[in-house]
Amino acid sequence: MSTCIRVAAAGDIHASAGERERVREAFERAADQADLILLAGDLTQHGQVDEIGVVADACRELEVPVAAVLGNHDWHSDRPADLRRELAEAGVVVLDRTHTILRVCGVSVGIAGVKGFVGGFVQQWANFGEPIFRDAYAETTRDVEGLEQSLAAIDPCAVRIALLHYSPVADTLVGEPEPLWLVLGADRLAGPIRQHRPDLVVHGHAHNGSFQGEIEGVPVYNVAVHVMGRDFWVFELDAETRGPASPVVVDET
Repeated sequence: MSTCIRVAAAGDIHASAGERERVREAFERAADQADLILLAGDLTQHGQVDEIGVVADACRELEVPVAAVLGNHDWHSDRPADLRRELAEAGVVVLDRTHTILRVCGVSVGIAGVKGFVGGFVQQWANFGEPIFRDAYAETTRDVEGLEQSLAAIDPCAVRIALLHYSPVADTLVGEPEPLWLVLGADRLAGPIRQHRPDLVVHGHAHNGSFQGEIEGVPVYNVAVHVMGRDFWVFELDAETRGPASPVVVDET
């Protein structure tokens, strides 16, 4: 009999102090339905420690593992190290161009996590011109390299997941104004995904984008709560066949 891993994913929670109870209840429901929780960045409004504390407290007593990447909002106050520390103290595995391998339901689950960055799709950012533009290109390059190395490290795992904030494909940006696609993701991030073909890719960031896309058959989902219309979406991943079964909704109300 095959083993299915249930993964609850969400991005762009944008927690604030006034939402502590709502966030806690949403995480408890997700933990009741899933074996693993993934957070695809923008966990806060402005990257403040009191905001990330809402998410950390919601995760602290959960009996399922939680892995996360930060998003652009989480960087806004220039305190990413403080946010990572708060999450880590609550037991959350925070990934930053790194990977983790967890034992879930008796099988190995590998998660490669990067925030990602800008670059675009049809009209891509070029490594040319003023230093600030070349710096942006170099930042995306570091994320591409980190994603490639992390995916390579989890290749032997029964279940392999790529967790990002920025999108690696234009499919899930449809609905956003095309001039904004340049700052909503980068096609360059798709290269490691094409090469290593993880079972599932999730990201956030594009509030007005589309839920589902793919990279040469690899399923990609935009799990921003604004797109999903609910707190979490649960995916069932078959550890034997590699690849997702039909998504399962956590909270239909």
